Amino acid sequence: MSVSPLAVAAMLACARIGAIHTVVFAGFSAGSLAARINDAKCKVVITFNQGLRGGRVVELKEIVDEAVKLCPTVQHVLVAHRTDNKVHMGDLDIPLEQEMAKEEPVCAPESMGSEDTLFLLYTSGSTGTPKGLVHTQAGYLLYAALTHRFVFDYRPGDVFGCVADIGWITGHSYVVYGPLCNGATSVLFESTPVYPDAGRYWEMVQRLKINQFYGSPTAFRLLLKFEDSWVKKYDRSSLRTLGSVGEPINHEAWEWLHRVVGDSRCTLVDTWWQTETGGICISPRPSEEGAEILPCMAMRPLFGIVPVLMDEKGNVLKGGDVSGALCLSQAWPGMARTIFGDHQRFMDTYFKAYPGYYFTGDGAYRTGDGHYQITGRMDDVINTSGHRLGAAEIEDAMADHPAVPETAVIGYPHDIKGEAAFAFIVLKDDAGDADVVVKELRSVVASKIAKYAVPDQVLVVKRLPKTRSGKVMRRLLRKIVTGRAQDLGDITTMEDPTVITEILSAYQEYKDKSGAAQ
Repeated sequence: MSVSPLAVAAMLACARIGAIHTVVFAGFSAGSLAARINDAKCKVVITFNQGLRGGRVVELKEIVDEAVKLCPTVQHVLVAHRTDNKVHMGDLDIPLEQEMAKEEPVCAPESMGSEDTLFLLYTSGSTGTPKGLVHTQAGYLLYAALTHRFVFDYRPGDVFGCVADIGWITGHSYVVYGPLCNGATSVLFESTPVYPDAGRYWEMVQRLKINQFYGSPTAFRLLLKFEDSWVKKYDRSSLRTLGSVGEPINHEAWEWLHRVVGDSRCTLVDTWWQTETGGICISPRPSEEGAEILPCMAMRPLFGIVPVLMDEKGNVLKGGDVSGALCLSQAWPGMARTIFGDHQRFMDTYFKAYPGYYFTGDGAYRTGDGHYQITGRMDDVINTSGHRLGAAEIEDAMADHPAVPETAVIGYPHDIKGEAAFAFIVLKDDAGDADVVVKELRSVVASKIAKYAVPDQVLVVKRLPKTRSGKVMRRLLRKIVTGRAQDLGDITTMEDPTVITEILSAYQEYKDKSGAAQ
């Protein structure tokens, strides 16, 4: 189901009767939906006749029809109406609104144990089948509510605006469970940041008098392409807290969010957490009153979160000014309990690399003051001539260029260096001569990081491949550069698959030109 009051009601109805829900993002293909239904052995599917997103119609019922042909456990499909268009109703299909009209308005809640399953949420890895992470009743809800209240300074009567889709963990924790447990008014955002125009978020802030706004660096970088007037034409005086989630935020986006959107007066929290953690684990707030917030840093572990950094040999790194693999050294209420039906995979994925610790898969830097900065996924670390470079570090340096709203850096095999950096960059429409910009970018990276950090290759592209939740799919870029584009793996989470064709074409043209130059 797409983001809607009925979708939230369906989640809460499942929780009330003790049924386990697994929300599947409304943009998934029939094959991906079927894989999740079969893994979870679902009996009931709830869907809309159609969905609406960014001016486009999504044929949700058609996708479900195709999926359930492959799903022997499904007994009923409940069909609600988002639009007035009629859709084919088969033997399994039940009109939801008509069925609801027959029922009593109140249903007694089921008594549940604290460790009973509340929901499954599937995450796609770069390899293997999607993982159905299990979150439980009491621990998850406690952690979502607590972090919502303290990270965002939620106060009774506030209007909380998280623009994530409810098909992702951010939507579960900070659109549905956290805010509603705290009695907050929670905003549901069904559209895209630029539909019908680039002022969509800020028009919403003005109209609904939103107090906290939580979005992704990808969306902020997209909006950076447009004039600041799209922000400033709307009244944002109701805002107190701005939040960023999904990946490390670069300096230009952070400064724009703080200075332009927040008028340099709002608290800005760059939050780090994962589907597996259930809620925010590292964030600048809560903290002592007036404590400094450092740009682009998650900074402070929350209550009960004890991070450690590990070196390549599995030793705990002590002190400050160190970088390593980010692990958590003790359990916390919101953590996932297992992967549904495959506990061994859960143990192997999260606890095998560093026995006795939960391995996040991310790298981090700890300052002398004990503050944490996320440097990106460990598989996005480039080892060039013995120097370990975070791809995010290079991206951050290049994204400071005024003509470059978005970048993605990957490592690729190099005969001499072992690995070298390949940068994909998106330019603003008025960027001017691309060759000049590329030259300036190389100079910026050399001066901000080091000469060895300068990407060997820089390719200008129109767009980057992203998931529907806004994360750049760097593994696909890596496959293109290493000649494995014919085997892209699971791309069901991709927002627009035509991006791959665009990039392949640009990359081939780049290679042809480079070959001719040599």
